[in-house]
Order: sequence, then C-alpha cells, then structure tokens
Amino acid sequence: MSEKNLKQTVEDRAGAVLDPIVAGEGLELVDLEFVREREGWVLRLFIDKPGGRVGLDECSQVSRAVDPVLDVEDFIPHEYSLEVSSPGVDRPLKKPAHFERVQGQKVKVKTFGPVGDPPRKNFAGTLTGVVGDGISVEVEGAGTFHILFKDIAKANLEFEF
Repeated sequence: MSEKNLKQTVEDRAGAVLDPIVAGEGLELVDLEFVREREGWVLRLFIDKPGGRVGLDECSQVSRAVDPVLDVEDFIPHEYSLEVSSPGVDRPLKKPAHFERVQGQKVKVKTFGPVGDPPRKNFAGTLTGVVGDGISVEVEGAGTFHILFKDIAKANLEFEF
C-alpha cells in the first residue's frame, strides 16, 4: 500500500472509530491527521468543545479514552505516536457547522480548482454566509464569492491580532 493510501485509510478509519468516542467525552473531533514526521508516524487529533477553550485536561481525557480503543481496533500497521490538541487559533473548517460558528469572521479558503468570476483558487476574506451547499466569502476589492463545500480543498479561520 502506498504511503498516500495508508495515510487516507488510517485517517478514514480513525475518524469513524474515534468520532463517537470523543463525542462521548462531551467534545468534538474537529480534524485528525496521520503524518510521517522526522521522529516517525503521528496520529494527531484536534478536539474542541462548546464555547471553545480546550485545555490540557480535555486533551488528556480524550487521549485516555481513545488509546485503549486504538489498541483493540489495531488498524494502524506500524508504530506511531498519539497526539491530542486544540485546533488552535487558525482552526481548520471542515464541516458546515464549523463554518456556521465563524460567520462574520475572517477565513482563508483554497479550492481544488478555479471558482468564481474572475476565476481564482485562493480566497481570503469575511465569511458572510453558509447556505445549504456552500459558503459566501466577501473578498475585499473583489466582491462576494459563493464556494460549494465540494470544491473546498482547505479552509481555516484567519486569526486577527
């Protein structure tokens, strides 16, 4: 199995297995990644809670809850490290609910291909709406762009100082 296929397979399986465990702890699994770093493979979970402010206690709680499940399920074919953290100030936006929570705030969105008129793949602006199949982003000097969820390759909240 190629590294890319392994990564996707582990991420898909981990999401399906761990999402209900994290929810059972009263938290949300915002995102996860399975990556190879210099020290080896890392399964990294990003968690959040209503109202935000995930701390060390919540990260430890989730780590203790998912670790035995990962051992029993045993779907990761080699040694890895488990990390649990908050999504951070530039949190990823994956689900419609994530976008709804940050309406009116600055976001960065990358699409798989060109979108809008004039066509572009990178959007930095204010998230002005979440409508059924997509979002609206007001880009200063360029207008409002409607971007379908299926076209979004990556989206993050843009932290303002």
